[in-house]
Amino acid sequence: MRYIIALYEIDRAYGGAEEGGWWYDTGELARLLALAPTEARAIQLADRANRLLERLQRHRRRVDSVLYDGGRYTAIVFEWTAPPAFPEVRPHYA
Repeated sequence: MRYIIALYEIDRAYGGAEEGGWWYDTGELARLLALAPTEARAIQLADRANRLLERLQRHRRRVDSVLYDGGRYTAIVFEWTAPPAFPEVRPHYA
């Protein structure tokens, strides 16, 4: 099996007005970082990348801030292929 570590620019999107309004996390593929032969190795590499990203982005606003204007990234592990964006299907209020 092959695991991919992908870098996504993250954001929040408005889900709807139900229960006072709700938001959900989104992401757009920025680049593929690495391939890993095992899931454990992929998770290890993604954790390392995310620790570095946290240090590099410490002066950027958090995604949940109303003043957030983009520019925060996160590394995510996928099996076989990384989607161009997440979530692939817009969530709905249940």
